[in-house]
Amino acid sequence: MGDVPVNMQIADVITLDRIACHVKASSKKRVFELLGELLAGSQSGLTQAEIVDSLLARERLGCTGLGHGVAIPHGRLKKIDKALGAFIQLEKGIDFDASDNQPVDLLFVLLVPEKSTEEHLELLAQLAEMFSDEGLREKLHCAQTRDELCDLVTHRPPSDMPLTMHA
Repeated sequence: MGDVPVNMQIADVITLDRIACHVKASSKKRVFELLGELLAGSQSGLTQAEIVDSLLARERLGCTGLGHGVAIPHGRLKKIDKALGAFIQLEKGIDFDASDNQPVDLLFVLLVPEKSTEEHLELLAQLAEMFSDEGLREKLHCAQTRDELCDLVTHRPPSDMPLTMHA
């Protein structure tokens, strides 16, 4: 039973240095380049080009825009041995060919090892469920700092906010 992976959580794959707030970008390719910078900078041995190529290859198979301004671009890489995530909140939404034709301004990128299957699918399911929460999406749209975004994405209650929120 030691071979069964422990269920990975979103908080296990993302760090504050791989989150960006109020980013300016005008195209899907430019967003992928920015995501590649975030991930390559935090992971020795990975290049921005490898990350962008992986994301573009997956995108050619079908759009990763979920709708409601959210996309979860993802890809597989030989050089990594565990899943990596990054999150970008764009200042202004971009065309992402999402099913609802709405511009995308919240992007969580997920990179997984080339041979990963269950872990990959489990993390994508968690992300899809998380982003289906309208209240959370609104908080992500309104967040002003990387710290706020990190707290929201990793489900940590912000340290400077009361645990109960009023609408």
